[in-house]
Amino acid sequence: MTSESAADAQATPPGFENSMPAAGLMETLSPLVRRRICFNGGPFTASGTCSYVVGRGRVAVIDPGPADAEHIDALLADLDGERIAAIVVTHTHRDHSPGARLLQARTGAPIVGCGPHRAARQLAENELPILDASADREHRPDRELPDGESVSGDGWTLSAVATPGHTMNHLAFALPEENVLFSGDHVMAWSTSIVAPPDGSMRAYMDSLDRLRERGETLYWPGHGGPVRDPRRFVRGLVAHRRQREAAIRARLAAGDRDIRTIVRAIYQGLAPNLLGAAALSVFAHLEDLVERGAAVTDGPPLLDGEYRPA
Repeated sequence: MTSESAADAQATPPGFENSMPAAGLMETLSPLVRRRICFNGGPFTASGTCSYVVGRGRVAVIDPGPADAEHIDALLADLDGERIAAIVVTHTHRDHSPGARLLQARTGAPIVGCGPHRAARQLAENELPILDASADREHRPDRELPDGESVSGDGWTLSAVATPGHTMNHLAFALPEENVLFSGDHVMAWSTSIVAPPDGSMRAYMDSLDRLRERGETLYWPGHGGPVRDPRRFVRGLVAHRRQREAAIRARLAAGDRDIRTIVRAIYQGLAPNLLGAAALSVFAHLEDLVERGAAVTDGPPLLDGEYRPA
């Protein structure tokens, strides 16, 4: 689960990039980085999940994608004569991590990176089937990388950068040899990332954006879509965009809207029906954050079908 909505892509405060790299090709992006995109494109995945190969000869594969045997076959054909030293996973959504187990079964390479899937908080039992469907709960890495720890090979180093928010176990990976960051689903050039309970937390997501603003990488390679250029400016735009969305939600509460469905209809006008669910989850995440900060109130814990009021 990735993009928040096409409506946000159209709003473009950060300068979203609409051109998409093609799936099904192994492309050389730089001396150390290659990319193959899985054929799992859609409204939430752009042209598909980007699987990156880092290094030459003894390589790392970042995010082998969904449980797609054809994609794994293609990656292995691309790497004929090379050795996979590490299978690196940014986070446990089904479009990113299940392929790691398929690739490990074929190569014996260790799975490293993010830890097992975990929720930001427990939700009501009747909501979990709706909101938790994208989670890959079978992920168990051979080595979990805490913030700042690295995995390395011949001429390359991947250092974990904790970026919780999209999921609570989300990691980005810095490649200092080229001063770039593999940003997973935390920052993408084509759209905002969905922050959906129970997997994600808006407060953690915003804190992680603030952390990235202090870093010096000159380019991001994201989990979907093309590169994020001038990332510090782009991340500033994402922060402003989220603050504008929060302001719109608070304005709807002040106007008397009390439930998420009504708020979504008001601030996502013209949104395609198949994206309304993602918009509702984004509003829910903002409302969770507002309740935690004392800027909104609800009876009991925040719920997807709850009623909300301004504080």
